Amino acid sequence: MSDLSFLNPERIHWLWFALGFTGMLWLLERRAQKVLEAFVSSAMLESLARRVSPTRRAARLACILCCGTLAVLALMRPQSAALAAGLGGPEVKAELMVLLDVSRSMLAEDAVPSRLERAKAELRDLLRALPNHRVGLIAFAGRAVVLCPMTTDHSFFRLVLDDAGPSSVSRGGTRIAAGLEKAMRGFTPGPSAKLLVLVTDGEDHDGYAEEAATEAAALGARIVAIGFGDEGGSALRITDPLTGARETIKDRSGKVVRSRLDGETLRKLTQATRGIYVPAGVGVLDLESIVARHLEPLIDGGQQRSAPARQERARPFIIAALLALVASALFGTRRRKEPS
Repeated sequence: MSDLSFLNPERIHWLWFALGFTGMLWLLERRAQKVLEAFVSSAMLESLARRVSPTRRAARLACILCCGTLAVLALMRPQSAALAAGLGGPEVKAELMVLLDVSRSMLAEDAVPSRLERAKAELRDLLRALPNHRVGLIAFAGRAVVLCPMTTDHSFFRLVLDDAGPSSVSRGGTRIAAGLEKAMRGFTPGPSAKLLVLVTDGEDHDGYAEEAATEAAALGARIVAIGFGDEGGSALRITDPLTGARETIKDRSGKVVRSRLDGETLRKLTQATRGIYVPAGVGVLDLESIVARHLEPLIDGGQQRSAPARQERARPFIIAALLALVASALFGTRRRKEPS
């Protein structure tokens, strides 16, 4: 790990919180000791309880500080070059930031079992078809939330993807621009090709998506839009996962809400970045053909040179932080003195 580097080195300043917390514990312990000595004589105190020695108290605070420091280092996202067969690891040709629409319209069941679940299933297959790339995940509705920062850990990406849903975002509606703006800040510096994989039904309540796409094009990113839903429109029906009852969604005036795939908007976004639009509709995607004919040319044509793959190395820091926390608990254990 001689080439260890940190993806978010600016988080080193969080160490001040660890130092402040440890210092606060030290002051509280000193205060509690003084209060106890003020009410109980030293002889009585020794007969009532066996106190922890100053050395053990110092060791406990040192373990707490060590735990906080290691936790901060883990949050700084340490990385090192992947090793394969004793040589350099696989090369990363592209970074794929997935923008997943989790608005309520994606729960429509014109695509079986729903637009959202179909989209998640297609993304899992897409990930298997494009190994050795960095991937990230942003969920968006009325606002955008980063669920998985850019990483080579595809297992973590799939884990986060499985849990993504309308509850992942606190604000309803659909603002594609919010997702695009958040995604552009999520790419890592470097020459790798940058793709924005936009998975949505295309409905946009904002109107600034084209401006955001133009900004993405200026940064060298390309949009790959995958549209789910019926372009002709369909009534928005949702099945309750607990009872299995199907509900037809109506607006405030009592009219049935209809949702349709807005392919025209998605085509404009991809044209602004010289990307591609894949109308998934309500059918099954031919992912092998899409990857071979569309995605791989974008990846090969968008890269200036391949970047060496880097693997996340936060796990050893997290394990060490937990061990330090356990050690602090052991050092702080007090036992009452057995009566003679």
